[in-house]
Amino acid sequence: MVPPLLFGPVIVVLCVVAFSGLGVAAAFGGLAGGYLAWTLCEYWIHRSLFHLEPRSAAGARLHFIIHGVHHDHPSDPLRLVMPPVVTVPAAGLFAGLFVVVLGTPFAWAVTAGFYGGYLLYDLVHYALHHARPKGRAGRLFHRLHMRHHFEDDTRGFGVSAPWWDVVFGTAPRNGKKTATPPT
Repeated sequence: MVPPLLFGPVIVVLCVVAFSGLGVAAAFGGLAGGYLAWTLCEYWIHRSLFHLEPRSAAGARLHFIIHGVHHDHPSDPLRLVMPPVVTVPAAGLFAGLFVVVLGTPFAWAVTAGFYGGYLLYDLVHYALHHARPKGRAGRLFHRLHMRHHFEDDTRGFGVSAPWWDVVFGTAPRNGKKTATPPT
């Protein structure tokens, strides 16, 4: 998979720079804050951008390319993550925002946590579509995400962070049996 190859080394470098410029507590705090910021972005990007209702044919086509194709082909391993041509510039914009707002070296810790959250999201999302989790948390995440795909795509936007669905009232409702994804 490409995301670990792209973001893994960057996360390591950012952590080294952050820990060398900050105290341990501040660096870990920045990592945690960046991760938390990512989980909220993951929820809002999925809910607001990926599931918006376009008003034009061009908007509908763009929406389909960005996320609709994933819902039409949820088991296709090539359609699970955004391509690097989108994620790398977006990552750069977020890093720049963190530098402007937080200053360095704290921004490096926050950016590392943010990128780590993104990478975790990508890996979790891939696993939810291509593995059968054995642990309790993994089975819960799988069930919630499959409900989003096969029962009600207007709920369950937090793929790796389903607690935001609870906070914002979009948690999948109980009652329906989750459909089995096509193989």
